Amino acid sequence: MSETNHLSFKVLRTAVEGSACALRCRTSLQPAGGEGDKVFPPTYAGAVYAKEQRKVPGRDEPVECVLLDSVQSQANRMEEALQAAVDEGRLKIPVIEVDFSGADLLTAIGKVTSLQAPHRIADAILRDSLLGGKPFPQTDEGRNLDTASLANATALYALCPTALVFGLWDSTGPKGGMGAKFQRAMVSEVIGIDAVYGVKTSSRIDPLQIQKNAGPLYRSDDKDGIGWTLDEARAAKEKNSTAKLGKDGRPSEANHGNVVPDIDYRRDRNKKLVLDDNGKPIPVGGVTITSAEQTMTISLPALRRLQFPVNGKVSQEVNAAGRTVLAALGLCAAALAAEKGFDLRSRCLLWPSEAMEWELLDRPGQMPARLTLQADAAIALLGETVVAAEKLGLRWRTEPLVLKPSPELVSLVEKSQKLAAVSGEDKGGE
Repeated sequence: MSETNHLSFKVLRTAVEGSACALRCRTSLQPAGGEGDKVFPPTYAGAVYAKEQRKVPGRDEPVECVLLDSVQSQANRMEEALQAAVDEGRLKIPVIEVDFSGADLLTAIGKVTSLQAPHRIADAILRDSLLGGKPFPQTDEGRNLDTASLANATALYALCPTALVFGLWDSTGPKGGMGAKFQRAMVSEVIGIDAVYGVKTSSRIDPLQIQKNAGPLYRSDDKDGIGWTLDEARAAKEKNSTAKLGKDGRPSEANHGNVVPDIDYRRDRNKKLVLDDNGKPIPVGGVTITSAEQTMTISLPALRRLQFPVNGKVSQEVNAAGRTVLAALGLCAAALAAEKGFDLRSRCLLWPSEAMEWELLDRPGQMPARLTLQADAAIALLGETVVAAEKLGLRWRTEPLVLKPSPELVSLVEKSQKLAAVSGEDKGGE
């Protein structure tokens, strides 16, 4: 087995400039509660888990695997880790902010950045915001997205380099489906291996022992009250009739009363039970697994497709410098996310069984070089690559580009928040 070394600037630059295929990291994980503890995967339409048969190392036959964290979710977690490092002052990278601080909203939003918006610089939140009083797409900075391409990624590097690492498609811009498109150079996924599906129970004991026939409860418009009343005379009026709380005015609509112990089953969008091939309801209750595995790759050929003209000239040296920065940015995002841990969602906390280690897939037939890179070292490495690129004239923003939401966007958010508030009140405790 090859010796493990620190991932240095020289090693990274040589890998990017050469013919290496990828940087790869495979990390084995276990539930934080210990082997055999149950974890809960994400659910998709119809409350189903994403499961499939996969070939895994050391097994002759395919085994049942379940998706614990998707490629998209992993990218979001890494961008969130970068955003946290920016907010903490540990890191300076290009970020575009939409500042909602002056908007009069029911729930304050603060800021939304290109590291948080689902479609990065191409997101509708940025598109529908203003820079210097003009819609962002109509500004010099915004127009850069229209001309971005593999042959000219300089402006995108300066404004939103994470789009070049995690992918981008400007499908809602003026070019429609022909808008700027960049593949993911970095991909990460977490799966559970040998998945066995369990059941989930629900129950609640009410210390007040409020009975379900103690209602009906009526919705109250008294702003100084608690939102409901037993007194029909004080109930809100709705279409010339009193408005019961929720569906039927039972105390459970206000989240009072016992919840009878029960098993949770998969239901469709109309809340009807989903049955298996034998006509039996399908329980939804997490999984037990032999282990989980995170697999990350950074495609160096994908980065090598990018060119960074400076002052209209293309230089092999500048291209290599920009590609090295992006590789370092991906490594930094991975290290910062790992530093924050693997708390994927409620009841899905994972713990690495081993230290995170990268492999450099360089020459076929040879053992990959094994490399380590912790978060602070990754930040330092990124800084070193950025300085090297700056010396060649390739620069990026170090201060946020701040936009203001358009009045139309603020009005849309305000109306949505009001509708959500009413909807939440109508649902009561559901």
